[in-house]
Amino acid sequence: MTSAPRVLVLAGRGRYEDPWHDMAATSHRVAEVLSAPTVDGTDDLGSPAYRVSVRGAFPDALDDLDHAGDDVDLVVVNTSSGRPDPGFDGDDARWAGFHERLRAWADAGRPVLGLHQAANTFADAADWERVLGGRWVDGTSMHPDIGEAGFTLTGADHDLTGLLRATTSGVVTAFDERYSWLRVAESSTVILTQRHDGVDHPVVWVSGAPGVRCVYDALGHGARSYDSPSRQALLRAEAAWLLAGT
Repeated sequence: MTSAPRVLVLAGRGRYEDPWHDMAATSHRVAEVLSAPTVDGTDDLGSPAYRVSVRGAFPDALDDLDHAGDDVDLVVVNTSSGRPDPGFDGDDARWAGFHERLRAWADAGRPVLGLHQAANTFADAADWERVLGGRWVDGTSMHPDIGEAGFTLTGADHDLTGLLRATTSGVVTAFDERYSWLRVAESSTVILTQRHDGVDHPVVWVSGAPGVRCVYDALGHGARSYDSPSRQALLRAEAAWLLAGT
């Protein structure tokens, strides 16, 4: 890729926001991290600074994605569970086109990065769990109280693991939630875990859905998470790997 990659961040709102996550603030921090200039115009992975735009998750937010090859290289999903009641923000039919455009984008092999509550969003989209490679399960998934936390690189034989070894010590630290007991597809490749109750829980993985190029990253509860240099390195490594295949 010869020019700076173009990244679209979908920020949760309405049907896809909740009282516990400031999706506008975290989307803004994602944009800051990915677009931050460096001394030579590249990051520590040799990628140019990204050109990032942020859009609220409206039903028409992806209307131009069918022909967005000239405008978008990576879609970042930073949305939440929200309120699905039709009287609040439209019924499922109103959102069907939005979900179909995102599905078609992913199934065409175009890059998708899901952040934090992306595992608990789009309950009305039949294909989202398949694309993402996992999901939050109500009544089973949980997280301990938020705080300073460490997330450990696995030994997975994957290019993203190599990128993270090059940019971190093998441990990502951040003030964040530690998602636990997520449902992860057997085909997904787990890249990062956190330990809770004696169990290593996957928090970053690469989806194994055929033809799909998608990473899920459970970090990013609040803007403070992105103050961590190693968390920033994780985000940039994920974007670099996703974009390397375009």
